[in-house]
Amino acid sequence: MSIELIPANGVKGLKADLESKTGVPADRMKLMPKSKGLWKGLLKEEFDLTSIDYAKIKPPIQMLLMGSAAKLTGPKAKTVFIEDLPPEEVAKVTPEPPGLANLGNTCYLNSVVQCLRAIPTLKTGLKNVSNSPPNTNTSQLTTTPNNNNNRLVLTSLSDLYSSLDRTVDPVTPSRFVMATKMALPQLAQTGPNGAPMQQDAEEFCSCLLNIAAAETSGTQTIQAAFGGTTPVNEAELNGARNLVDALFGIKMEETMTCDELQALTESGAVAAPSGDAMEVDAGVTEQAIVNHDLHRKLVCNIQGGSDASAQTNVTHVMEGIALSLNGKVEKRSEVLGRDAIWTRKQRIARLPSVLTIQFGRFFWKETPDNDDHMGVKCKVMKPVAFQGTLDIYEFCSEKVQKVLKKARDKALEEEDDRVKKRLKGETEAAKSMEVDGEEKDSEEDDEELKAALAMSLDPEAEKDIAVGPGLPADFQGKYELFAVVTHKGRDADGGHYMGWVKSDVQDEGKASKIADTDEDNDDWFVFDDDEVSPCKTEDVLKLKGGGDWHMSYLNFYRAKK
Repeated sequence: MSIELIPANGVKGLKADLESKTGVPADRMKLMPKSKGLWKGLLKEEFDLTSIDYAKIKPPIQMLLMGSAAKLTGPKAKTVFIEDLPPEEVAKVTPEPPGLANLGNTCYLNSVVQCLRAIPTLKTGLKNVSNSPPNTNTSQLTTTPNNNNNRLVLTSLSDLYSSLDRTVDPVTPSRFVMATKMALPQLAQTGPNGAPMQQDAEEFCSCLLNIAAAETSGTQTIQAAFGGTTPVNEAELNGARNLVDALFGIKMEETMTCDELQALTESGAVAAPSGDAMEVDAGVTEQAIVNHDLHRKLVCNIQGGSDASAQTNVTHVMEGIALSLNGKVEKRSEVLGRDAIWTRKQRIARLPSVLTIQFGRFFWKETPDNDDHMGVKCKVMKPVAFQGTLDIYEFCSEKVQKVLKKARDKALEEEDDRVKKRLKGETEAAKSMEVDGEEKDSEEDDEELKAALAMSLDPEAEKDIAVGPGLPADFQGKYELFAVVTHKGRDADGGHYMGWVKSDVQDEGKASKIADTDEDNDDWFVFDDDEVSPCKTEDVLKLKGGGDWHMSYLNFYRAKK
């Protein structure tokens, strides 16, 4: 213990120094010399420490301190080591989430479960199902006639999520796997060696959502899952009758127009049913056929397509989606009296909170030369790039685009204002222009008022259209990637699935951009069954395919706020 023998305040300073190091109060302290040449007897307050010739004292200088220390006060907050916390508390403070044990070719199940776990509203809905009586509406149970099996799937999945929330160790999903095989017998198939067969992750995800849809019907159920404070209403639901359709449901508007009739009417002749040409007025048309349907995913057609001019080569997810939403079909024309070529165009009439994109990696190829003639399931290996933000504005109907455009224009104006302020700064010159600015704002307000009045007089205008349940009021039609299911291998009925999930907690202090892009290089986790490893956004964006490494199969996007 190092002390200063000649402090500024003499003996008082010496005792104060000793008090800070020993906890013995100065007024209880008695100091006796042990080294020769110090003082004699007890050290008194009036003793002059500078009178000691320290050069003649053999080091180290020793003294005897007598006195009892006062009761020391420890830190107000007790130090708790992570090893002493219960498992559920450890799970809250540990950044790395737990994995799922593989029970025999169940990687397809594990990957989907980990990705869906990142949707809090779905987890809340599943928990509500576990605490509510069974749904008696059997008309919606399309996957299996056994209602109890359906409910067991959801309750066991909810319990599985609760187990994952309470631990950092891998969890064995035995009960959930058993429940899925009871409700979906095709998952219980085994190979020649008796081992469970590999299943398709997308097919499993679709079946699981079908079961969840059957047990989560009703506006109250949807509202409870979204927060219980009536965040959605009938107008926003726009046809969604269960939680799954409120989260994943995409209302598609399909318009079909007859190409041949349009071409023939322009020339002034139409082929009669007998094959002879007949004259028609140039204005004769066949009314476009408009249908509405509900989907739970968009498909990215990566095989490409062909038209009269050239083959379409798909290299990006936006190209693949556009290709799947547009096409040509053969259909009967009542005006022509025969089958004709029609143009099919699909657009989104209601947006989801969670947008699922399926990459068309697998297709069925006929094998007429084989003895069984059964065909084979093949995989498309070509690379198809995707990004962390998906803008689906161009795929929306005109009515939805009108609503999205208001938020997009407002955001663009705000960004322009921020840029102008950064360039000009908060100067007195800017303040002197407030009068002119007010006049300009007044002119803009007049223009907006005129536009609003025109819209109110337009019977076709949609003033209060809801673009989707649970979406923010200023939603611009942009989604952010938060989970990916990948497949590795050339065999569609084999290979290996993994889940990639964006971390809920991002280290803002270490935020960075991917080189030469505006893409945030966020923290992710890759779930290889029971093994979990950290990764980054740049690792996820490399999962575009083109080799034997993992490639994206299901991409999950959530509405960007």
